[in-house]
Amino acid sequence: MITMDNIIREGNPTLRARAKTITFPMNKEQKELASSMMEFLENSQDPEIAKKYKLRAGVGLAAPQVDVSLRMTAVLVPNENDEPIFKNVLVNPTILSESVQMAALSEGEGCLSVDREVSGYVPRHDRITLRWYDLEGNKHIEKLRDYVAIVCQHEIDHLNGILFYDHINKENPFETDPSTILIG
Repeated sequence: MITMDNIIREGNPTLRARAKTITFPMNKEQKELASSMMEFLENSQDPEIAKKYKLRAGVGLAAPQVDVSLRMTAVLVPNENDEPIFKNVLVNPTILSESVQMAALSEGEGCLSVDREVSGYVPRHDRITLRWYDLEGNKHIEKLRDYVAIVCQHEIDHLNGILFYDHINKENPFETDPSTILIG
């Protein structure tokens, strides 16, 4: 079971490295890692389990965050009733297209690998077309928007050695283009 102790923090070089592409068929260890990453997200969103194991709630966890430099991330975005609106392990995800329209979370972003508060808007594309492969190597292409698109872009950044605060305007953290949609 993955706990907060297994998640590496900023400063660890794995977080700044470009993760390696996974080849199919995936091996047993890679599939077990995928399962453990999704299990962490499920546990972190369950108040009782999260409290018991001192887990910070997360909607995404990339393999580099557990010190495995592979292009794989788990994403679990619930709706207001805690039902998943997007629940997938994304293997070798690629953004095929992105909207001109930008969006940012009004509360800013956080990260399981960053223990400090970093204030500011993180501009991202409001809509993306995402291609990824599942654990069996089947290709998926899906159009995502708003919060789910933001979460997936955050996770794909982890696969490219980018952290969310790299996108924040250093001079004026809460300055955005007037056309940027604020979500949340």
